Amino acid sequence: MIEASQVEAIERATLAAVAPEEVLEIEGWLLGLDPGSIRRAASAVPLRHDLSADLEVFDRIEAAYAGRGLTPAFRIADGPGLEAVRVQLTRRGYVSEQPTLVKTAPLAAVAAVTDHPPAEVAERPDEAWAAVFLGEGFDPVDGSYRVKALSRSAGARFGMVRDGERTVAVGCGTLGHGWASFHGMRTDLGRRGEGLAGRVLAGLAAEALTRGVDHAFLQVEEKNAPARSLYRRAGFQQAWRYFYWSRPG
Repeated sequence: MIEASQVEAIERATLAAVAPEEVLEIEGWLLGLDPGSIRRAASAVPLRHDLSADLEVFDRIEAAYAGRGLTPAFRIADGPGLEAVRVQLTRRGYVSEQPTLVKTAPLAAVAAVTDHPPAEVAERPDEAWAAVFLGEGFDPVDGSYRVKALSRSAGARFGMVRDGERTVAVGCGTLGHGWASFHGMRTDLGRRGEGLAGRVLAGLAAEALTRGVDHAFLQVEEKNAPARSLYRRAGFQQAWRYFYWSRPG
């Protein structure tokens, strides 16, 4: 079972990696305040999985979003310690959607996920790295915003698999709060099924190991069966599941 201190570290590292325009802390909650398309960067999350439902705190959180012209949203784990929070959100007109899994793994296992050469790793993304996000099968507006957000994340490293001069698979690894985290995993639509994402993970994990970190986490939508299969092979196990909560419309 994951420890309370690890929950807080992972949530803080998550916000640091997706780099919202502003981060605010209110009574045990961490608020990502951002107008973009990355939901993790634009929602409030409890730093513990046993937090009470304080009505005044909910009022303050909603006011923080409204005061910046943003729509309030929440990311809430589905464990029993947050039942009162979920009940209160329901009463306030919020509904849950998009079940997402938080998974953790030893970095050594991630680095060994493939027998093929690991991806190259760079300190900054180049145009070819960004182009994968804008390729066929991806939302170009969302992709452009994600490239910008990940690029401004402190301490991020960018993995890429190249085929000649063309980049065909990419990902981002960020260190923070004692963890390595993986974000922005993308493979060219025509090159899926070749094990390229595993090479990206392996390259980023090897880079993180050289920087003195030994555990990693990532987040994946529950419905994304191909990605979950890869992450199982890389040693990732579920730590918890959460849902996004927002008001319809």
